[in-house]
Amino acid sequence: MNPLLWWAYRAAGEVASLAARVVPAGEGKVMRALAARRDVAERFAAWGKSGRDASRPLLWMHAPSVGEGLQARPVLELLRERRPEVQLAYTYFSPSAESFARGLGVDFADYLPFDTPGGVRATLDALQPTALAYAKLDVWPVLTAEAHRRGVRLGMVSATVAPGSSRRGAMAQALLRPAYAALDAVGAVGDDDASRLVALGVRRDVLRVTGDTRYDQVALRARRVDRASPLLAPLQSGRPTLVAGSTWPADEAVLLAAWEVVRREVTGARLIIAPHEPTPAHLAPIDSWAASRGIGIAHLGSAAQGAGEVILVDRVGVLGDLYALATAAFVGGGFHRAGLHSVLEPAAFGAPVAFGPYFANSRDAGLLLSAGGGAPVRDAEELAALLGRWLGGGDDGRAAGGSARALVEAGVGAAERSYTLVNSLLG
Repeated sequence: MNPLLWWAYRAAGEVASLAARVVPAGEGKVMRALAARRDVAERFAAWGKSGRDASRPLLWMHAPSVGEGLQARPVLELLRERRPEVQLAYTYFSPSAESFARGLGVDFADYLPFDTPGGVRATLDALQPTALAYAKLDVWPVLTAEAHRRGVRLGMVSATVAPGSSRRGAMAQALLRPAYAALDAVGAVGDDDASRLVALGVRRDVLRVTGDTRYDQVALRARRVDRASPLLAPLQSGRPTLVAGSTWPADEAVLLAAWEVVRREVTGARLIIAPHEPTPAHLAPIDSWAASRGIGIAHLGSAAQGAGEVILVDRVGVLGDLYALATAAFVGGGFHRAGLHSVLEPAAFGAPVAFGPYFANSRDAGLLLSAGGGAPVRDAEELAALLGRWLGGGDDGRAAGGSARALVEAGVGAAERSYTLVNSLLG
């Protein structure tokens, strides 16, 4: 590895660790991520003394955010069920995963400390892992190198590399190639991803195609959803319903303009919209849009929600169940260059999925498009025309929804294969 690049990476980690000790707490995502790591070493050390049983094997699973956490969860659940003697530790990077991590049945969960030599050594000393498995793509060079030196078995589940991933750049490859090469077992979601993983440095002899565990996760959630729950029961209706999930203002500009057309053409049409970040600043423009056009809008859980034409979701953690109400779905991020959000959750309920034009890095969106279960749109006019067909009661929507559900069901089984892979690391 280029010594200058390695030094710069380590220096950046030290600066971030210093910032975590001195930056005041704030509401922004970066500020929250820094503040949460202020005493992280002490939290790991305390659990290591009180909770770690060195006579038992320990699997450490790392998933940076909620999406990767959904890939990790089925494997953790199978391990807990089948190998109760194994202790489970779970780390994450993003503040958005904090509440998700609290719902996992693991022995210890916390933020991943920054990737510095001192932080890595302290973390490994506390956890004493038998194996460390990453979800999706993240590998941390300092952590991976030190864990490998200590004899910790290393793996990756539901591994995927988008064609346009920044990790395929020359500088990223120079930094990360030794970490990918150190992995002992890697499960790729598909053949194309397997080829790209080899290009990043993963050894062919440790690589196999296991699929994406999120398919198992969303299919199970769809089968188990309680339509009589306090969340869903008041919203049950025969009205054609569009559930728009994880939207950003750029998505909403197109969506709301299209809805003004759809509501005139589809009798009784209803829109449930769940912004990705339901802050007051994000919700206010949607409320104002509805009020200025005389459209009845109600916030989720309010007394008026049953009669509302537009229901605005002002909380997190409920979108996965709300898709059960969808005649069709719109998933945000495709008009926002940060990336398209998950299209699998609505597809698992048999809802055809619309999304914006920036979906090239979403493998699932490409598969959905090929299967006829989803479609991209470029503007409000295209979206209105598509929703008119899907919500209007004709065969187009039912056929597309059936194709979406079939795609998800075809992907089920990845959790079992990924469990087998991780279990091999534990011995």
